Amino acid sequence: MKLSEIYAFLNELSPFEKQASWDNSGLLLGNLDDDISKLYLSLDVDENLIKNAEENSLFITHHPLIFKPLRNLSEMAYPKNLLKEMIKKNIALISLHTNYDLSHLNAYFVKEILGFEKFLQEDFLIYVDVNLSFYELCERVKKRLNLTNLKMSFSGKEKLEKIAICTGSGGDLIPNVKADCFLSGDFKYHQAFEALSNHLSLIELGHYESERYFNESLAKYLQNLPLKVIMSVSKNPFQYF
Repeated sequence: MKLSEIYAFLNELSPFEKQASWDNSGLLLGNLDDDISKLYLSLDVDENLIKNAEENSLFITHHPLIFKPLRNLSEMAYPKNLLKEMIKKNIALISLHTNYDLSHLNAYFVKEILGFEKFLQEDFLIYVDVNLSFYELCERVKKRLNLTNLKMSFSGKEKLEKIAICTGSGGDLIPNVKADCFLSGDFKYHQAFEALSNHLSLIELGHYESERYFNESLAKYLQNLPLKVIMSVSKNPFQYF
């Protein structure tokens, strides 16, 4: 299958034009005329993924390996070191980031992982009407995500009627949130104060923890393509002591 055909399929599934203005989703490495017989799904590109991948294959990742413009490839610092190894093996790279959050991943996370069947999506935010206490919601999240600990910021409002959810880093959306509690992958320190000043509780899911379902959410759409699809499990760069 031509790389151009795969790109067109993904663009129809989750249009790249819908990505956030700061994002860099799309074809990041490769020639559209290349023939692809094997693709790897992964949250991120890492050394193990490249090492174990066959030559002339395709990586489809959630996080773009290239965010900022690269002036050269002469250094061995991240991400240049990974790009060099991919070029040696003629590995192409397509990233589906915020466009896929918008079209699929946020809704998949809310329904399939957190188990909320009814919800309303407004751009990158998903709203769910609930009848839970704040700590009941915390327990639900811990159980569904198999977490030992949960980082949160409690506004003092115990009874929750509406919650908002966004996978990844949703802190910049706090001014737009119209809910009692906001769940997202990670928040900055000052964003917690901003939320509390607006009587908004926060639950930090973990960036990796909220997006590690990228592979399984996308794989079902690729199963009818004439390609061998391999799902690679990315490693969380953070550990807990």
